[in-house]
Amino acid sequence: MEYLEFLHSKSITNTPSGFDCNESLLPANLYPYQADLVRWACKRGKAALFTMTGTGKTAMQVSWADQVTAMVHKVLILAPLAVSKQTVREALKFGITVNICRTQADVKPGINIANYEMMHHFDPSKFAGIVLDESSIIKSATGKMRAAIIEFAKDIPYRLACTATPSPNDYM
Repeated sequence: MEYLEFLHSKSITNTPSGFDCNESLLPANLYPYQADLVRWACKRGKAALFTMTGTGKTAMQVSWADQVTAMVHKVLILAPLAVSKQTVREALKFGITVNICRTQADVKPGINIANYEMMHHFDPSKFAGIVLDESSIIKSATGKMRAAIIEFAKDIPYRLACTATPSPNDYM
């Protein structure tokens, strides 16, 4: 085997599995770069938005989730403790409603948000989309939470990870 053949055999093909963004659902008050990233993430289907602090990740993630719910009804946002209410307030600025929930019984059609710690109270088969807010939580290579999130989300067709800190920290 030639070296180039070897390299090609190791390549991973990542085929987009998304959809065209519904332009009429994009909030008018998104900045152009935010709207472009939402369109890109919709087209990908499974994407990550690793943007700097203060760039409007919440606006982009709820806009993406709104696009998914227009097609498939239910999205779950998993967020760190104490972030849910902030996300709900931020989403309202863009005309998007987010439902805070603690268990599957609290889930409504549309966008739902819960803390990572409550994940075990939800049935992933009931969601067509998932957003990991502050997805840097999964960067620990051996973490129990990382394994639980991956297992939980593996069959959810539309996935979005959002964080300003995607690179691994020094474990020491």
